[in-house]
Formats: sequence, C-alpha cells, structure tokens
Amino acid sequence: MKYICAAPERMTWFRIEADYEAERESGLMDHAVEKHFLRERDAAVRSFRPASSVFIEQKIGLDAHIQKSMPLFLTLRDNEGGALVTAMLPPRGHDDPTFRMIIVGPGNSDPYPDHEIAIHALADHFGLSLDREHCYPYARRPEAIHEIG
Repeated sequence: MKYICAAPERMTWFRIEADYEAERESGLMDHAVEKHFLRERDAAVRSFRPASSVFIEQKIGLDAHIQKSMPLFLTLRDNEGGALVTAMLPPRGHDDPTFRMIIVGPGNSDPYPDHEIAIHALADHFGLSLDREHCYPYARRPEAIHEIG
C-alpha cells in the first residue's frame, strides 16, 4: 500500500496497489472491493499498448500505465492498522463527472457518521467533493446494502 494522506484522529489514507491488498481489504471489510479492483486492473492491462514490438520489452511501462489509468482504490486505517473505510475514486484522483465514486464502511455500511472528518481530509487532498449523497451508493436504498457481494 502507498501512503496518500493523513486524516484527523490519527487515521491515514492508503492506496491499494496490489491484488493481495485488495483481497485483504475485502476480507477485513466484508465487501467486494477485491472483485472491483481486479476487474479495473484487468481493463487497464487490456488497454495497454507496448511501445516496442520486441517481446522482452513489451511490458515496459505497464505498471505506470496501470497506476495512471485505473481508479484509485483507497483504505482508511486507524493508528493500529485497522481497516475503517474503503473508497474508489477516479483515476489519478482527478474530477470526472462520468465516474461513480464509492465510499463504504464494513459490510457496505455507511462510513459517514463515524468517519466524515477523515473523508473530508481525503476530499481536500484530491480537491474532490466526496459528499455522502454522491459517494455512498446505498444512501437512498438501505435495503440494498447486502445485494452486492
């Protein structure tokens, strides 16, 4: 994981960069972030065009391409490393009105009541609006929390 920014109350946002990190986040948070991470990573790999036709050189630049083109998968951790919130933001953290940002707590619960200050710290870091109405996918349909899995 890569450090992104500090949040109040000794919490920290990190970027999930590897398959095993996404798998661990899914297990800790009891939701399907791993499935979404792998799908987005596969799409980024498929969109990569090598700069060279020489076989041994074809993967040069792949990792950088993946980092730039796939959404940011982020985790908020407490000072002991406990997972609190998972977020999916647009690639590079740049505002994109067509991208559906998602922020959820354990079991797809609403993270805003307990972690709104930390979510605002992430919003400030990227210069994005991460309000509950647009980022918490179950705000309008609480019964849908257990539909995704």
